[in-house]
Amino acid sequence: MKVAVVVGSIRKESYNRKLAEYLKMRYADQITFEIADIRPLPFYDEDIELDPPAAVKEFKGKIAAADAVLWITPEYNYSIPGVLKNALDWLSRVDKVMNGKPSWIMGASMGQLGTVRAQEHLRDILFSVGITSPLLPNNEVYIGAVHEKMDESGKLIHEPTIGFIDLVVNNFMTWMQTRK
Repeated sequence: MKVAVVVGSIRKESYNRKLAEYLKMRYADQITFEIADIRPLPFYDEDIELDPPAAVKEFKGKIAAADAVLWITPEYNYSIPGVLKNALDWLSRVDKVMNGKPSWIMGASMGQLGTVRAQEHLRDILFSVGITSPLLPNNEVYIGAVHEKMDESGKLIHEPTIGFIDLVVNNFMTWMQTRK
């Protein structure tokens, strides 16, 4: 299975980016994860949506080529980061490469609640008319106090979290098989 990963943070030392890299390593024998970088995307602009810059075409191409999309987001001010909303806006227009494409969501933060509010907002956006991405219900990952659950290299070291992610990945793979 090929999964595009969209990380909602562009910070170099982002815990969410580290989580994406950890997933790529841990599940390499089951899933091909490819990070679809949102850093080079310009602000969404309806004036150029019919002939977007190369960065937008490349980003949309990675999403279109994937079997599913994994959204890994931090939480900023009780919601998703602006850079992630911008990426979603590009995906929701013209060719709408997300329509019907399955999604799943994870997120990590230093706070105790993880990214509960951000994921709630992200789910609403994923169900919007321009995106309409199906989600497996109750299969989200909220990693709170992530700085205590990763080592300095970005590897998860908290066994209960690792076990839960294993369960979520298995649930998603099973769900994807039933969709074929």
